[in-house]
Amino acid sequence: MKNAPRSPSEGPSEGPSEGPSEGPSEEEAPAAWQGLPSWLLTQTAHHAHRLVTDAFSAAGARGYHYRLLATLAEFGPSSQAGLSRRTGIHVSDTVGALNELADRALIERAPDPADRRRNVISLTGEGERQLRRLEKPLAEAQDELLAPLSPQERRRFTDYLSRVLDHHNRR
Repeated sequence: MKNAPRSPSEGPSEGPSEGPSEGPSEEEAPAAWQGLPSWLLTQTAHHAHRLVTDAFSAAGARGYHYRLLATLAEFGPSSQAGLSRRTGIHVSDTVGALNELADRALIERAPDPADRRRNVISLTGEGERQLRRLEKPLAEAQDELLAPLSPQERRRFTDYLSRVLDHHNRR
């Protein structure tokens, strides 16, 4: 694993080295920043993204699909712009993902009776079933990501991340 943080107890990296130097490998992160929370969060986010992307891909879906379906299931029908705002997905990406979902009959578009220029997006029965199917691989990806933590540590870790995120979202 490239640029993985190493604990001080691991000692020098193993494996082939270039030249006569016996220093750290080029894959080892510098100690000056390998323990910084920002760097650790970024590296963990990369792993989380890969795990979730792979899980959804194996189920024939994408993360945007899950976010849109879950948002419609929780909040009900919405405009495309409303879905974009609520999910944090750029409006052009929202439209593309909604097109994919509509092609699979997972959502339905209908003119908004209050404003015929807008569409109202609704979840179909098949969309609800797809959302339920995606919950299992998503949960498995979460378990894989947090594998080294106990259930209590997972709850605390999630609480800490939520608190940090909430703080920065309020700014």
